[in-house]
Amino acid sequence: MPFFAVVLGSSIALILRFKTLFGLKFLLSFSGAFLLSILFLDFFPEIFKTGKSNTGIFIMIGVIIQIILELFSKGAEHGHTQNKAYKSIPWILILSLSIHSILEGIPLNHLENLIWGIFIHKIPIAIIITILLWETKSPIFIKILALIFFSIMTPLGVIIEPYINKELINIIDPIVIGILLHISTTILFESGKGHAFNFGKLISILLGIIIAYYL
Repeated sequence: MPFFAVVLGSSIALILRFKTLFGLKFLLSFSGAFLLSILFLDFFPEIFKTGKSNTGIFIMIGVIIQIILELFSKGAEHGHTQNKAYKSIPWILILSLSIHSILEGIPLNHLENLIWGIFIHKIPIAIIITILLWETKSPIFIKILALIFFSIMTPLGVIIEPYINKELINIIDPIVIGILLHISTTILFESGKGHAFNFGKLISILLGIIIAYYL
């Protein structure tokens, strides 16, 4: 499903040919609220059932890992690269997003409700990345290759999960929580110019929370 989210997001970007990305901030707000709600409603209760005292530490490690990844991704996970132009494919950015994607794919086999959060999260990110790639001067097949590479990373995380030691999974899960927690809260609290909080964004957030609750 995350693969098809990238396909959907890329198709929206190419078909509608966004330039100002009008409405993207509302889609980002919706995805941030939806993802955060999924974390609190499903992921947090499940992870803390283990009763392990170091869970909170690994969550904070996840936050730190995401901050480090964003040094290379330039904040693409929460919509910060749409105004930055690249002459060629920014492979460091793609690699950073891919590491993030592999990690977020690992819990999907045993925390199935999270897949909807990842699906919604991937759509605006795919729109941003597609626009970014298509504004480069790289050959079209290289752009498509970069998109395919990015799109298969989350499914790759799903595929490798059964081969990972259970104890390591218990470490990775809270790390992924920290990663997604950082992304979703950054989306919600970075409101754009002057940190303005408008009515449209509020509606987007409320819809994200309500739909996640009833999913």
